[in-house]
Amino acid sequence: MATLSLSGFCRLALPLVAAALLVTPAMARHHQRQHKSHLPPLSQSAAPAPETPATAPVPEPRPTDTVGNAPSGAEAMAPKPSAGAVVPQTPAVAPTPPEKPTEVEPEPPATAPLPPAKPTDADKEKAPPDPRSTELPADKMPEEEEACRGRLKALGVEFVEHKAEHDAEIGCSIPYPIVLKTLGKSIGIGPGTELNCRMAEAAARFAADIVLPAAKAEFGADLKSIGQASAFVCRPRHGAGKLSEHAFGNALDIASFTLSDGRTIDVGPAPPEKDGKFLNMVRKAACGPFKTVLGPGADPDHALHFHFDLEPRRHGGTFCQ
Repeated sequence: MATLSLSGFCRLALPLVAAALLVTPAMARHHQRQHKSHLPPLSQSAAPAPETPATAPVPEPRPTDTVGNAPSGAEAMAPKPSAGAVVPQTPAVAPTPPEKPTEVEPEPPATAPLPPAKPTDADKEKAPPDPRSTELPADKMPEEEEACRGRLKALGVEFVEHKAEHDAEIGCSIPYPIVLKTLGKSIGIGPGTELNCRMAEAAARFAADIVLPAAKAEFGADLKSIGQASAFVCRPRHGAGKLSEHAFGNALDIASFTLSDGRTIDVGPAPPEKDGKFLNMVRKAACGPFKTVLGPGADPDHALHFHFDLEPRRHGGTFCQ
């Protein structure tokens, strides 16, 4: 094997070393460029951001809903459904969930109203005494009573004096009663009509000034007589502890009117039409001359007669039914 000398080795190795020294920096720069091409810069993200167009596209207007409101911005930007797709309809007003029914406690059954209690003896005792109950006749008749009798005679009324009526237990009293035979020159009245003089005068004027003209106007006949159903009666009012005006001879009940042609008009709840017209005229006209007027329809006790009285009332008022 040939031996290579040092000088020969140097002549062979020096070109190789020089070439290596020249190649190494170039390769290093090439390797650095390749390494940099694979790594993104630190100031940028891994994926490039999409470019924003200079002018954003304007979405097409969405049709108004059933209420007529335009879609909001979010709705306008939403993608439009493809043709044929089923789009769920959003209600204009969200349905309110049904309220839970509250528990209602059952009401106790209503009790039937109790009927009005009838007045007892104790209730009657509580009624204040009527001052007229203590009236007794004097030794001499008062002037007002004598004057009343004079007016009755002037009206053509026939009457007779009657002894005083007084019941201390019940309270009935008429110090100077009279019993009527007629209510005028041509107007009769049923028997046993005992009244005080003031009530007798009111009845006579009523017959002459109200009933007689009404009979003439409606039937073309005169008033012949009046059928009385009650005058003085010593009793309390029906269903009450207070004394009736009949207990003082201060009331008169009339059941019928008889005319000069023989016609009789009875007081009742359903009279014939012509009779009813006459009775209504008489009943309305009596309210004023008398302080109380009752008749059919007022209550069951007065279904078949008129009740007239002169009960003293506050401020001179009347009670007419």
